[in-house]
Amino acid sequence: MAWSFRGTVQLAGLLLSLLGWVCSCVTTALPQWKTLNLELNEMETWIMGLWEVCVNQEEVATVCKAFESFLSLPQELQVSRVLMVASHGLGLLGLLLSVFGSECFQFHRISHVFKRRLCLLGGTLEASASATTLFPVSWVAYATIQDFWDDSVPEIVPRWEFGDALFLGWAAGIFLALGGLLLIFSSCLGKEDVPSPRMTGPTAPPSYAPAEEFDGSFYLTPRPKNLFI
Repeated sequence: MAWSFRGTVQLAGLLLSLLGWVCSCVTTALPQWKTLNLELNEMETWIMGLWEVCVNQEEVATVCKAFESFLSLPQELQVSRVLMVASHGLGLLGLLLSVFGSECFQFHRISHVFKRRLCLLGGTLEASASATTLFPVSWVAYATIQDFWDDSVPEIVPRWEFGDALFLGWAAGIFLALGGLLLIFSSCLGKEDVPSPRMTGPTAPPSYAPAEEFDGSFYLTPRPKNLFI
């Protein structure tokens, strides 16, 4: 099956959206949103995520403890939990709608116009998932910068820094945005698939029943009587 330009753009958008959705899920699960290195004990590193805080001790083990209360978390982490979970739902729904609206999914009961609308809606949901991923990651990064350069905190107090999960979250948001834009762009390619009179092929002449052979005989048919006479 030969892929058209529109089908190629749709496939690229689906792959980028899928990659972004997977990276977003991994970002939510990772605890490395913030890292803290202790100067007194360089072999011990603290890491904090959306669900737990861990202590990584070299040559020993990594001990993690889940947060006991959602309300006890900082505001940026509370909002990040909600938005990241919403991003997963939007991304998954956008992927399903985009697959049903792509050219690789063939179903005779779905019209081409309806498939374009599904692809457009799926791309819009992927772009929304990108926004709900980039916003919490950027907010946590901004709060980390504010706390790091806070002059009211003594210099001897350790400061939280960026974790690897933040960079993965930014990459996930970019992949989701690119995938959504490609899906939206693919839905705008070409015209509506409505048959026009010029594009239709020549119509076949009307078929008639084969005429019976004429054998030279004549038949008299009675004329209808005039009812008014």
